[in-house]
Amino acid sequence: MTAAPARMNGNGDPLYAGYGLTKWFGGLRAVHDLTLELFAGQVLALVGDNGAGKSTALKMLAGSLRPDAGSILLDGESVRLVSPRTARTLGIETVYQDLALADTLEVVQNVFSGRELTRYGFLRRAEMAKQTVSLLENFKVHIPSVFAQIAALSGGQRQGCAISRAVSGGSRVLLLDEPTAALGIAERGGVLDLIKHLRDAGIGILIISHNLPDVFEVADRITVLRRGERVGNVAAGEVTATDVVAMITGLSQNAAAAEDA
Repeated sequence: MTAAPARMNGNGDPLYAGYGLTKWFGGLRAVHDLTLELFAGQVLALVGDNGAGKSTALKMLAGSLRPDAGSILLDGESVRLVSPRTARTLGIETVYQDLALADTLEVVQNVFSGRELTRYGFLRRAEMAKQTVSLLENFKVHIPSVFAQIAALSGGQRQGCAISRAVSGGSRVLLLDEPTAALGIAERGGVLDLIKHLRDAGIGILIISHNLPDVFEVADRITVLRRGERVGNVAAGEVTATDVVAMITGLSQNAAAAEDA
């Protein structure tokens, strides 16, 4: 694929970045001196084997874990994420693999969970339904009804609802943990199309994925982790899946030379 041009903020900085991120769990160093730069209107894929530190890195950027060292910058300014709620107030949303949806509630209830529209103490149910329909149509998420229970939807529809909810408040950064896991071919394509749509809308997107065909379908850049360290940071259009696997497994003798950022 052809990488999209980087879209930076007015200061020429990445939209969202972590520098020197390090995290220990007791005597285990999960991530060491990691740099990640995410630009507006681009998809950055974070790949690596199990235990490479991908989830730890994502949780630090999401505010779920505090780094033991390093800094996180938004629009070139240092931010201190004390919780995921802090991240959300800054426009940084995360969709984990479990989606965090309430199965017994309707789609519209999930989309507006925690930020319901009210008037004189009563829910504005019709207005919330109208906005949910508009939101899902805009992101081309097809569901039978916004009043359907989440439990009645397919995996792809559930993922689409979770991602749409995450960006519905005007978020600028979206962190996705295995967004196409356990989906069929058709549904995976729908989720990947949604990611492309959000990228084209100017949102900076970081995805963790073990599925390299999906990575090459949507990613502009690929960062490779091995044993908690960055061993590759490459434009997706300049490498093959074989190159990336070599970096992931350590078979490439020139993994460090793959760094071009």
